[in-house]
Amino acid sequence: MITETGKVVAVSGDRVWVQTIRISACESCSARSGCGQRALAGVSGGRANQVLVANHLNARVGDEVTVAIEESALLGASLLVYALPLALMVLGAVSGHQLSGGQDIAAMAGASAAMAVGFFVARRVSSKPGRNYEPRLVNVRPPLTGSFT
Repeated sequence: MITETGKVVAVSGDRVWVQTIRISACESCSARSGCGQRALAGVSGGRANQVLVANHLNARVGDEVTVAIEESALLGASLLVYALPLALMVLGAVSGHQLSGGQDIAAMAGASAAMAVGFFVARRVSSKPGRNYEPRLVNVRPPLTGSFT
C-alpha cells in the first residue's frame, strides 16, 4: 500500500479535500536521484497537491490524515490510462500503413483514431462499478490544541 500524509483543507459533503506536499517524502527516499516524482515536485517548487477522498473516518478541517492507495490499483490505473492507448496507437499506425499500401497519412490517421479509441475505452472501463482507483483515508490525527507549559 502506498501512503501519503496530508492535511484536511475542506469538507465537501461526504468527502474531504486533502492537501499534500510531496517534496518532504522525496528527501528520505533511496530512489530520489532517479525518480520522476521528485523531478515533478522540483518543477512545481514542492507546491501542494489536493486530493478528494471519501470521508468514512469523519475527518475535519485541520486534521492530519494518512491517505493510501493499493499498489495494484495504481498499477492497473497506470496500465489502463497509459499503456492501452499507446498500444492501440501503435496497432492503429501499423494497420493504417498496411491497409493503405504504405502511405504515411493513413498511418497517422490510424494512430490518431486508435489512440482516441484507447482513451475512450480507458474512460469507460475506469468508471465501471467495482473498479476502485481512488485513494482512501486510513488514519486521522486531530490537530494539537492547547499549550504545553
